[in-house]
Amino acid sequence: MVSNFLPTLDKPAILSAHSEGNYDAVYELLVEPLHEELYKRQDFDFIDELSEGQQLLLAYDYLRTQVGQGGFIQFIQNGYVGLLPNIIEQLLMVKADEMANVLDDVLKVYVLNRELLNRPTTVEEFAKLYDEFKEFEIIDERWHTLNLPTEKLMLDYAATHLGEFCA
Repeated sequence: MVSNFLPTLDKPAILSAHSEGNYDAVYELLVEPLHEELYKRQDFDFIDELSEGQQLLLAYDYLRTQVGQGGFIQFIQNGYVGLLPNIIEQLLMVKADEMANVLDDVLKVYVLNRELLNRPTTVEEFAKLYDEFKEFEIIDERWHTLNLPTEKLMLDYAATHLGEFCA
């Protein structure tokens, strides 16, 4: 899928940061304009206008923020579970098969417990979800172990397909 939004970015700076192994800089250079445009539009349908690689970076940024703060229970409770099927497919595109398997496991637990995980909760009820769904502890650990290698695979893909990410 071709992007309808290609920000003008400093390609040499991105490639230089990538070759130096400065993956945080590459990540920020690529994802920041996507967040800015999303904020400007105030419409999450914007993600449908992006290339597969851009969609992955933007959706994965939500994933890493939510899971990094409160695990997959927080990610699900905050309404982002709908991003998972596409993220899984896009992770396979960049050869991040292990992380795709982790996210598939999240979906399996979610589907089996959808009603409990989707219901609105108070702060106390939300906290109890962590006791009720111990299986997420293992999945969260697997995610944390694979996060940096997965980001590297995503950014290696971006560096070799830069035209998919910027003008």
